[in-house]
Amino acid sequence: MGVRGLQGFVGSTCPHICTVVNLRDLAECHRSKHPGSSPTVVVDAMCCIRYWYTPESWVCGGQWREYFSALRDFVRVFTEVGIKLVFVFDGMVEQDKRDEWVKRRHKNSREISRIFHYIKSHGEQPGRHMFFIPPGLAVFTRLALKALGQEAHCSLQEADYEVASHGLQDGCLGVLGEDTDYLIYNTSPYLSIQDLCLDTLDTVMLCREKLCESLHLRVADLPLLACLLGNDIIPQGMFESFRYKCLSAYTAVKENLDKRGNVILAVADHIAKVLRLHQGEKKLEEMLPLGPNKALFYKGVTSYLLPGQKSPWFVQKSKAVITLDKQILSMSSDVSMCSDPESQQEVPMDVDPEFKLEAPLCTNPEIKQVTMSSEPEIEQQVTLCSNPEIKQEVTMVSDPEILKLADLEAASRPALLWRHFSNEGLYCAGVAKRSKSVPGMWPCLVQQLFVSKEVICLYVARAQHVQGESYLVYNIMSRGEIECSNTLEDELDQALPSQAFVYRPVRQRVYALLLGDDEDGACGLAKETKEVKEWFVYAGNPLKHPDLVRPLPMSVPGGTPSLKALWLTEELGVQARRFDVLLACFNLSSMREDVQAVEGPLRALCCLLIYLFVQVDTLCLEDLQALIAQALCLQAKSTAQLADLQLDHINPRAVQLGSLFVRGLTTLVFVNSACGFPLDMSDFMPWNVFDGKLFHQKYLQSEKGHTVEALLEENRFLLTQFHSLKSVVVKACLRENRHIGSRQYWGSHHTGWWSRQGSGSQQMSSGYGRPGRGQPWRDQGPGKSQHPQGTRRAC
Repeated sequence: MGVRGLQGFVGSTCPHICTVVNLRDLAECHRSKHPGSSPTVVVDAMCCIRYWYTPESWVCGGQWREYFSALRDFVRVFTEVGIKLVFVFDGMVEQDKRDEWVKRRHKNSREISRIFHYIKSHGEQPGRHMFFIPPGLAVFTRLALKALGQEAHCSLQEADYEVASHGLQDGCLGVLGEDTDYLIYNTSPYLSIQDLCLDTLDTVMLCREKLCESLHLRVADLPLLACLLGNDIIPQGMFESFRYKCLSAYTAVKENLDKRGNVILAVADHIAKVLRLHQGEKKLEEMLPLGPNKALFYKGVTSYLLPGQKSPWFVQKSKAVITLDKQILSMSSDVSMCSDPESQQEVPMDVDPEFKLEAPLCTNPEIKQVTMSSEPEIEQQVTLCSNPEIKQEVTMVSDPEILKLADLEAASRPALLWRHFSNEGLYCAGVAKRSKSVPGMWPCLVQQLFVSKEVICLYVARAQHVQGESYLVYNIMSRGEIECSNTLEDELDQALPSQAFVYRPVRQRVYALLLGDDEDGACGLAKETKEVKEWFVYAGNPLKHPDLVRPLPMSVPGGTPSLKALWLTEELGVQARRFDVLLACFNLSSMREDVQAVEGPLRALCCLLIYLFVQVDTLCLEDLQALIAQALCLQAKSTAQLADLQLDHINPRAVQLGSLFVRGLTTLVFVNSACGFPLDMSDFMPWNVFDGKLFHQKYLQSEKGHTVEALLEENRFLLTQFHSLKSVVVKACLRENRHIGSRQYWGSHHTGWWSRQGSGSQQMSSGYGRPGRGQPWRDQGPGKSQHPQGTRRAC
C-alpha cells in the first residue's frame, strides 16, 4: 500500500525523518497546552490487524478468545494514559483501486496454496513468515472494538483518506498505521504501528516536513511526487519512461542506493528544478507526458487533498451541484485541467466530506439539474419534485419535527441518525445557506424536507455502515456491489465447497429483501439493477469480472415485511417478525418451532449448523459432533487454557472446515443486520462460539472415534445441551431428505454428493449443494460467460 518504494527509501536514505516518541508524553504535553481537550490517536485499523493478532495459532480458523484479549489490552493501555482512540476500517473498494485489489487477491491465493502444501507435507502449521490472517478478522475486529466501547467507523470511500481527514481534527496526536500515504497527506504526524511498544508506548514518528527538506520539496508537492512514482491509483508502468528520463538527467546518483531510491531522488529533483521553474507559466499537462491518462492522473493527485486543501499545481474552481438523476443527489468541487474547451475534462474533487452524499430523492422520471451558488450569502430554493402523485408518497417534515417522525419516534438508532445528519448538515432539499461560522459545511437551515421511505431506509443503512454496526448492507443498497477476500481453501482438494458458493443462496435472499420491487418494500439506489456484483475469491475465478448474482425470492410466513417495518418500528411483535425473516434467509421457516426451542444463545449456532449441513453433503456426523462439542466446551475455557492447547498434527480438511464455519458467522452478521438485528450479536461472535485450536482438537478426536462423553470432557451438563442441539440439526436435515452419515461407513473412496456432482473449477455450472432446493443460480453457474469475451453471466 502507499507509494511504491518510499518505505524502503526512508529507511535507507532518510532515517533522520524517523524519531522515537512516547505517546504518553505527547498526551501529557497536549493536555498541558489544551486543558479540557482529550488527546486522540486515529488508527488505520486495517494496517494494524496483523500487529494485533498475536496468538501463536492462526491456521485453524482463528484463536478468537486470545485475540479479543489482545485487543482489550491494547485499548486498556491507551485508556489508562487518557488517549482516545478512533478506529477507521475499510468500508468498500473504490473502482479506481479494483485492479490493485484483484492483484492482491491473486497474490494471497498463491500464498494459501503454499500454506496447504506445507501442511500436507509436514502435518503442522507453517511459521509466522507464512502468516495469513484468519477469515473475517476485519469484520470481527470492528465488532470487538465496539463491544469494548471504542469508536469504530467504516469508511464510505478509501479508508486512508478518512483516516487522514480525522487527523485534521483538534487534539489529534497522530495517525497510527503502516502506510506511506500518511507521509503524503498533509495531516497530523504519521505514527508507525510496527514500531509501537505497547508496554512503554514508544513508537516511531515519521516527519513529512523533514522528508520534504531532504527532497527539496514543499509539502504541497508530495501528492504530485506520489503519483509520478506510482501508487494504488496510478499504475506502476504509467510513468516508467518519464522516471527513466528523470534518472538519466539526474547528476547526483548515489552509489550506495538501489535503483528505486535513486529514482525517487531523481523525480523529486525534476519537480523542484524543472517543473517548479515553469509553474504558473505552463499547465501541468504541458510539462508531463499525461496523454490519455490525464483524468486518472489528476484524480490521483486530488485524492490526497483533504477537506479545505488545494494543490498549487492546477487551478481549482469550486461549485456545488445538485443533480436529480436516477434518484441521486451529489455535490462536488471540480478541477480545471486545461483551457481547451474541446479537451477539457472535469475530475470531481471532494473539498467537503459532505459532498460525497448520494441519496435517493424521488421516483419522478422527469429529472432536473440545479446548480447552487457557492457564495455564502446566497440562498437557493431547490424543487425536488412537482408531480403531485410523487408528493403523496413522501412525508413532508418541518425542521423542528425531524426527530419526531411517526415511525422514528420510538427507535433510538434512527433518532440518533437524524441527529447525525443534522449535525453534518446533510439535507437533500429545502433552503440551504452556507455557514460563516463553520466554513465548508451546509448547516441545518432547512425549512422543509421531503423524506421518502427509501431515503430513510438508505440513511439508516448508511449510518449503521459508518458507525460500524452492519456488514455489506449499505454497499448492496447504494452500489449493488460487494467483495470478499481470500479464505483458507485448498484449490487442489475441493471436496469441501468454497464459502463463496455455500453461502450464496443466503446472500441472494437478502438481496431480494434489500433490492426487491417497491411493492415488496425494498429500498436503495441499486434496486433497479436486480443484480448484485459479487467479487468473491474461489478456485478458478480469474476476477476479471464480477459474478452477477440475482436475488432469490424467499417465503416468509405472513409475507415479507418492508425494510421500513423491520428497521424503523418497535411495535409489539416486530422482533418476532425480524426473526422470521432471518429464518427465511437461511430457508429455515419450517423449523421455526424447533429453533425457538433451542436455548437463546445457541439459536444462531443452530441456524448456521442446520444450513451448513443441509447445504453440503460432504459434511459428516463427526464434523457435526466436533463443531457442537467445541462450541459447548469453549464456555468453560479460560484464555490461558486455550492458548496452552497442543495439537498432535494439523489436518488440512479441518483447516478448511474451520474457515468455512467462521465465514458462516460473518454471514450471520450480514443477515442479522439486514433483518433489523433479531439476534443478539454477542451470541455468534467467534470469541463466544469458536476457537480454532479447540475445534481442531475435537475434530481429530471425533475422527479417531472418541465418544461424545470424551468430546465433552465428561461434563454431564454439556451432554444434555449437546444432544438437544444435535437432534434439532439432524431433524432439520431429515426434513430435507439429508441423512448425516458417519465417515467410518463411507469408505475411503467416498467423497460425498458435492464431489460426485463435480467440484472442480471446470464443472461449476452443475452447481453445489443439494439438488431440488429451489436455487436457480445452480443451473447457470457463477463462472459462465454470456459472450466469448468472458463477460460474467448473472446467477
